Amino acid sequence: MQFRTRLAAGAMAAMMLCWSAHSQTSVTRAERELFASVNQARRAQGLAPLRWDESLAAAARRHAAIMAERRTAQHGFENEPSLSARVKQAGAHFSWLSENVCEGPTPRFIHSQFMKSPAHRANVLDRNMDSIGIGVADHGGELFAVEDFSQAR
Repeated sequence: MQFRTRLAAGAMAAMMLCWSAHSQTSVTRAERELFASVNQARRAQGLAPLRWDESLAAAARRHAAIMAERRTAQHGFENEPSLSARVKQAGAHFSWLSENVCEGPTPRFIHSQFMKSPAHRANVLDRNMDSIGIGVADHGGELFAVEDFSQAR
């Protein structure tokens, strides 16, 4: 009887660990919406869609959380690793990188801001990129979004 109790407790702990790991990497609605918007913009220009890269997303989520904490959208902060270092630390392999950052009330607003900016639009429509990871952090209803693009090796 004691063996079954331990077995059941072990199984429950394993399930909770899996759920916790899954919930930390699950894509949010805002991230999915931005991902769909990026690929819709690319298709409209005759470009191939980007693949989701969870390593890029992990780096983007970490940076989005820092932006939300500091309540400002920037590509980097003092004492934070560079974009390439952040992405490498998250496990991504790439030969080229670019990044979009923005804050706004909705994913639709954020995507429209990216598309109005020549530099951000160029990142979205870069035909050399093949992968993307997106992170969105919410601070009091304001969204802080990071789109990390790469050309995978």
